[in-house]
Amino acid sequence: MGSLIQPNANPTTEPQESSALPILIGIVIVGIVVGVLALIFRAEEKKPALPPAYAANLKFSDLKTSAAQNFVGATVSYIDGSITNTGDKTLTHAVVQVTFKDDMGQTAQREEVPIRVLRTGGPYEEGVDLTLSPLAPGQSKPFRLTFENISAQWNHAYPDLQITQVDTR
Repeated sequence: MGSLIQPNANPTTEPQESSALPILIGIVIVGIVVGVLALIFRAEEKKPALPPAYAANLKFSDLKTSAAQNFVGATVSYIDGSITNTGDKTLTHAVVQVTFKDDMGQTAQREEVPIRVLRTGGPYEEGVDLTLSPLAPGQSKPFRLTFENISAQWNHAYPDLQITQVDTR
């Protein structure tokens, strides 16, 4: 029987491995993976897209902003105006990017919304998609953009409007 006082008859001479080396290798691998992912996501940042070519033929005028309470008590904001098609094609769909700025001129909110032309079919004006009421060449129609929420940082100046999508026939 062996006791604690007697030396081990079969001593092992294997050196103990240091646990610091695998931890260091793991940290280096994680750092490399995080660095590669950061480069990939930075490269995928949305670059501002150029507006469609036909967008140059669409002109906004008579812009007005307004707000109203809906039936549940929330405030709904509107941008009304007139859109004119100065091109040679019929406009059947358009999307506009609306950029609201804060007091420092920085972007407070950016949204893309379809342009809805106003059509009177009863006691009030109704915003309908351009597919239901296309805009012929040389024609102007009133339009409305509707927003359920606008950032509290908005400076209440007219937002920037840029057409990002156009369908014609």
